[in-house]
Amino acid sequence: MTTDQISEGPAGSGGSARPGADSAPPPSPWRSSRFRLFFTARSTSLLGDGMLMVSLTTAVLGAGYGAAGVGYALAAWMAPIVLLVLFGGVLADRFTPQVMMVGADVVRMVAMLALAALLIGTDVRLWQVMALMALSGAATAMFQPGLASLVPQVAEDIQRANALLRISEAICTLLGPGVAGLLVAYWSVAGSFVVIAAAYALSALGLAPLRRLGTARDAGDEPMWNRLATGWQEFRSRSWLWGVISVWAVYGLFVFGPALPLGAALLTEQHGTAGYGWIASADGAGTIIGGLLGMRVRPRRPLVAGACAMFFFALNPLAPALGWSFALTAFTGVVAGCGFAFWGVMWATSVQSHIPLAVLSRVSAYDVAGSIMVIPLGRALAGPAADAYGADRVLLFSSVVGVLCIGVMLCVPAIRALGRTPENPPPQASPAAAGEAAQPAA
Repeated sequence: MTTDQISEGPAGSGGSARPGADSAPPPSPWRSSRFRLFFTARSTSLLGDGMLMVSLTTAVLGAGYGAAGVGYALAAWMAPIVLLVLFGGVLADRFTPQVMMVGADVVRMVAMLALAALLIGTDVRLWQVMALMALSGAATAMFQPGLASLVPQVAEDIQRANALLRISEAICTLLGPGVAGLLVAYWSVAGSFVVIAAAYALSALGLAPLRRLGTARDAGDEPMWNRLATGWQEFRSRSWLWGVISVWAVYGLFVFGPALPLGAALLTEQHGTAGYGWIASADGAGTIIGGLLGMRVRPRRPLVAGACAMFFFALNPLAPALGWSFALTAFTGVVAGCGFAFWGVMWATSVQSHIPLAVLSRVSAYDVAGSIMVIPLGRALAGPAADAYGADRVLLFSSVVGVLCIGVMLCVPAIRALGRTPENPPPQASPAAAGEAAQPAA
């Protein structure tokens, strides 16, 4: 959720509001050793996240707690993220994102090792699993807001950096469940949690050297609630920002919420388990393609271009609702995944370019909270709605709402007018941080 903050820094090679400034894009993020460290750390963390759901589900089912137990364990992990992510943003701005993210990785590593030790024993209690998952979720809430603040400091070409991170996310989302499944099948469930802990440890090791970025720490003694209020003021003062998140909340409730559980059930019924797996893989392939497009395409109005790409995501619930053929459904998965990934790059780049680094973690926390808060409610309501009206009709409704939401987003003047770079560039964290980030381009 970021853009071109570094491009306005000392290197002076990034995008600008002046005509023709985009003709010389900044150097590739790969030229920065700091970006390579960050990319590696983020990729290992994402791989651990991708493995977690399969390992957790297998562990809870194996302990005899059934599907309800899986739901309780997932809720125990998700609830702290929703409740604490705003505080994570405040603490990231207070103590620097690097400190919070390394600490969060260490806590998640300990939680996973404790789960592994618990599963080696013979008597696994559900409350113990839930407590450790809640600890991991709380650490995730401390980890997530700082991501947006680090990207502008480790790469000059922020858009390309976000695209590379999106590609990594897609690959890890595809590989993670498979790796976990192999470990569970050929080693043990406890062993899979040991590997997840190792992934978080590698993430912490990759992020630790970034403390030398010299991020300006907010050393004031302002109370926590005042810091939250400052973040809220920064958030609500930008109509393009809260306009997108308001629409996204509706989108999450009526599209993202029902699309996964109901879409998975219908696609499995229509094309079998193997067919559903291939369709999910097609969606992941589309996400990779969207990330590659995000590396190359530099629209003057990123949110407009990203929103237009998101129109294609309406095909995701539409295909199972109308019972399309396997080939057509797989193709729509590619297109929908591509549109979603391209939007993600445009949105991340825009937020990071237009929000001052001093408050970026807090604003990002409001972004995360507003984006994910209603999705669990949408998933919880999907089942009763499908029982009452039929899964196909609910998904058809989701597709229509998806198109309408993007249309509403494009009707907001502030969203349509937002350019690649701000008219009044946000201040950098510190001259040292900007100079450090510019070094790879020298």
